[in-house]
Amino acid sequence: MKQYSIDEVEALCRRWVETLVVGQNLCPFAAPVVKNATLRYAVCAETEPQQIAEGFLQELELIHQSGEDEIATTLFITPYALADFYDYLDMLALLEDLLKQSGLAGTFQLASFHPAYLFGGVPADDLSHWTNRMPFPCFHIIREGQMSRVLMNYPDPDAIPERNMELMRSLGRDGLIELFPPFADYC
Repeated sequence: MKQYSIDEVEALCRRWVETLVVGQNLCPFAAPVVKNATLRYAVCAETEPQQIAEGFLQELELIHQSGEDEIATTLFITPYALADFYDYLDMLALLEDLLKQSGLAGTFQLASFHPAYLFGGVPADDLSHWTNRMPFPCFHIIREGQMSRVLMNYPDPDAIPERNMELMRSLGRDGLIELFPPFADYC
């Protein structure tokens, strides 16, 4: 895969959000955050786990100190590390532990995205995995209070993941690549 600059990483992730997450309504709560420019793209250039963890803690502190009208949510992207999905899962576990240790579990939660994302117990070729596939390993820092508020006004939020999985399957690999051509590079 091509080596991307920090600006290219952000641009590609922004395009992924606009095309799939908002464009295909994978997250029905994302459009206002994108429209209001309160989605932060934090690209971490580090390659070592310790430095990635330190960068994550800095991002966590930044979002914690910011109002929702400044930073509603953050995509913490690690384009130069964690290419192996299982290494990524190890880092996810570490970051979740750091979130707890910081005393901010319950205030923030993490969602996970990776170019080779696989749901446990699902065949590797199932297109449902593509709901969590994006160009680079990413840890999405979500404000739990904000999420709770939007979920209160959304009918049947539990149906969102299944609807998204069905959408991926109905679009098919070719349809997904047509929507977002970079998928051809890593899916």
